[in-house]
Amino acid sequence: MLSYIARRLLISLPVLLGITVINFILMKLAPGNPVDMLIDPNTPPELLQAKKAMLGLNSPPAVQYGKWLLGLLHGHLGYSFSSYAPVADLIAQRIGPTLLLAFASLFGGMLIALPLGIAGAVRRNTALDHALTGLSFVGISLPPFFLGLGLIYWFSLKTKLLPTGGMHTLGGEGGLGDALYHLVLPASVLAAAIVGKKIRYIRASMLDVLEKEYLRTARAKGVRESLVIGKHALRNALLPILTVFGAEIPVLLGGSILVEQIFQWPGIGQLALQSILSRDYPTLMALNLVAAIVVLASNLLTDALYTMADPRIQYR
Repeated sequence: MLSYIARRLLISLPVLLGITVINFILMKLAPGNPVDMLIDPNTPPELLQAKKAMLGLNSPPAVQYGKWLLGLLHGHLGYSFSSYAPVADLIAQRIGPTLLLAFASLFGGMLIALPLGIAGAVRRNTALDHALTGLSFVGISLPPFFLGLGLIYWFSLKTKLLPTGGMHTLGGEGGLGDALYHLVLPASVLAAAIVGKKIRYIRASMLDVLEKEYLRTARAKGVRESLVIGKHALRNALLPILTVFGAEIPVLLGGSILVEQIFQWPGIGQLALQSILSRDYPTLMALNLVAAIVVLASNLLTDALYTMADPRIQYR
């Protein structure tokens, strides 16, 4: 297993390099210029050129990418064009809230979708199954921004049970409890999308297993139905379930941009949006690199979980 992980990490290096090249090319092809976003367009041309030279934008694109890559190899992600702060510090400040939001949403979504998907498979073609199918379609179809605004209206404005946004109460002492209190609404929006998509996957995976011969044998031996479903059937249905949930991690990081904006959650989603609007190339390059690492790491984590779910799977 360790040799397999080492090989995967080595393979990931050229993949990451290719991703950074593509991201750099796409940013250069996009319309707009960082200097135009930072300086009044009526500024004299010589000052504009001086600003471009200071930011290194007058160099050929290949030279700009080479300097960025050299800095990356030395552990330096550059400085933000808009705030002039080290990009690594900006990401370090934002990555924690985003990971908290993403994993809380994923855990909450799994906690709800797993028993509902199993119930739909066990009660196949019953009223419960049809109701869960309808719930799944609603979760898939409901736009996150619409659900987010609806939750804010009801739970924050009407009933005043939960805050409208932010991560901590203004003027408060902060702390984990306060952060979790503010986490409820944004995590619920992302979890609702997960539940809507995953109920059908879990149901289909369980249905594929429920008719297997070894389950009939277990029932014939007098094994309780709860053990047949919870131990024998679920464990063998886990592989496709792990695949879809593992693929959800990078989707959550990307999808959190909109949710973070709605709830003013101080994560990398807000930082990404600000960087896009200001054409902050160093910050965008670093954020894309982080996203690529998360995708590759989630795939590797999913492969590792396969071996835990099914000991027959061995990587060499």
